[in-house]
Amino acid sequence: MLELAQRPQATLLQEKVEKKILIVDDEAILRDLCIRALKGYSIIEASSGEEALAVFAKGGVDVILTDVMMPGMDGIELLRRLKEVEPTVVVIVMTGLAEKDVILSALKADADDFISKPINLLQLKSAVDKALVKKALKEEIASLKSMDRLKSNFLSIISHKFRTPLTSISLFMQNLSAGVLSPEDELFRENLRLVSDEAAYLEQLVADLLVFSRMMNSGEALKLEPCSLQKIIGCVIAESREVASHPKVAAKLDLQQVPAVDADREKISFAIKQIVDNAYKFCGVGGEIVISLRREGESLVLVVRDNGCGILPEDLPKVFEKFYQVDPHNTGQVRGFGLGLYYAREFVRMHGGSIVIASEPCRGTEVTVMLPLGV
Repeated sequence: MLELAQRPQATLLQEKVEKKILIVDDEAILRDLCIRALKGYSIIEASSGEEALAVFAKGGVDVILTDVMMPGMDGIELLRRLKEVEPTVVVIVMTGLAEKDVILSALKADADDFISKPINLLQLKSAVDKALVKKALKEEIASLKSMDRLKSNFLSIISHKFRTPLTSISLFMQNLSAGVLSPEDELFRENLRLVSDEAAYLEQLVADLLVFSRMMNSGEALKLEPCSLQKIIGCVIAESREVASHPKVAAKLDLQQVPAVDADREKISFAIKQIVDNAYKFCGVGGEIVISLRREGESLVLVVRDNGCGILPEDLPKVFEKFYQVDPHNTGQVRGFGLGLYYAREFVRMHGGSIVIASEPCRGTEVTVMLPLGV
């Protein structure tokens, strides 16, 4: 972090082309003045607080430079709204007012710096350079905090997931050792079957952990090759333990003949497997799953739809978060680590595609994956 704060000015100048500055002022002449002072940066303009929020929502903005006195939403309210959306965003407040209440309001709203009007061009350039360093430091601190939180969650989830099957196996062995169970009893055979299932589940957990560990540490570029999504879907269904454990779920395949797509076979197979497995996991006995594949323009569209328990509206935005698991019956016993959909979306995005989930409680879930034919 110290190295980041002490980077030479030349390095900052080299990075200007990549940095995007949003200038918010209702006076066009002042926006033009700021633009001339910040040559080399990518500049976006907004003439009001409302317009600035809409621009910021599209992403990619590094620093916001805003006036205080504007009609409608003023600069202080804009500052508050921006910090609510993204606490690490860096906002520089421009004001011609020296009133203490204005400055105090801006400080309470977490303003990162101030520039007095009339604007000094050298001061403006210096403030933006410092703001970029501050943004990088904020993001690094937020990233470290997030990593600590994720590690803690991961350890908690692992201990919970392993505890249940291990407890079942341990109780069986204790009862067997104490002579409570006899090999001739039907209860013994039933318990033996349950223990066998729990041992198989433990084996699957370890295998999943190894896969996710490799995914987390993989910084490799995509290994592209022509891939038939029809064949990948067929292999996923044939090899999935989740599919095999739900023989009473009816599956309908509607796979059109589509061109091969240039893709990383392992990553795309992984993504499709997570989606198909989840459909079977939450479909329920006697449910139905429809898997369709078609071409739309220069994209391939894969849709996996089930008529299972569905997802509550408040849970839907969280399904792609690390370690988050939908638990429709609040049992706390949903199997898996809550990492599958996170990595599925990451891998689809790496291919320039998108993944969208629509769902209604008690009516089912539909997952749509779009992949471009040319990556």
